[in-house]
Amino acid sequence: MASRGWAEIDTNFPTMQQRVADDIGRRIVAGVWQPGDPLPVEDSLASQIGVSRGVLREAVKSLVAKGMLRVRPRTGTRVLPQDHWNHLDPDVLRWKQAGDAAALLRDTGELRRIVEPEAARLAVERAGPDAVRALNDALAAMEAAAASPARGGYVEADIAFHRALLDAGGNRLLGSLGRAVEIALQHSFDISTQTPGAVEASLPGHRAVVHAVEARDADAAAAAVLGIIEAAQREIARSPGRPGKPEEPEEPRRPKEPGRPEERGKPEESRERGEPGGHPA
Repeated sequence: MASRGWAEIDTNFPTMQQRVADDIGRRIVAGVWQPGDPLPVEDSLASQIGVSRGVLREAVKSLVAKGMLRVRPRTGTRVLPQDHWNHLDPDVLRWKQAGDAAALLRDTGELRRIVEPEAARLAVERAGPDAVRALNDALAAMEAAAASPARGGYVEADIAFHRALLDAGGNRLLGSLGRAVEIALQHSFDISTQTPGAVEASLPGHRAVVHAVEARDADAAAAAVLGIIEAAQREIARSPGRPGKPEEPEEPRRPKEPGRPEERGKPEESRERGEPGGHPA
């Protein structure tokens, strides 16, 4: 049992080490420990979480590998600044989604603007029949999901489309980048598609990308992708699911009708007749 101050460890992980790493990682991203801060000593931290020292050590090793912690014999285990973190690590992306969703959306949008238009140009130059078929299949899945009442699977199909685009150029680093940022893309698409009309509005741009790749028109492909990204940023700004979106203000209460305190609550008829408490006749 975790001690007071620590949440119960999530059980949706295959190993206890992964569960502990997830808990500590989330706390680092949330700012519970700032860069340069030491983690509690091993015995104390293991006791607080409610795990063995061996499990804690393995969890710390995984966070060291992600660039989030540094272990030194005399200074102990300390949190590293964010510029040391592996921000493409799926776990770090998940923790940022939970801890600083607005920053993750901003970073994702900027990364897409830098990478995807040029990836589309590369796809025009190199995409073979299989790559073009993958784009068409993902587009068909998006259209089918958009036409269904619940629109189930739309975000997944959208992610498949953009991953297929990154793969189509044949650059393995771009393909790996698409797989690495899938969590960030899903987070972005989940929010942008909550805006009314966003799903229907996004389809023409995706069709334009496919048509440009098939026509071997690099400028048109890059422009179509950039249009998709810019539209997504606008939809995120208007989305009801946007992180930090202020709540709608409550309707102002109407002021009560003026009158003497002793008159309030008295029937109009009593005031007209001059009964006690009412106006004189």
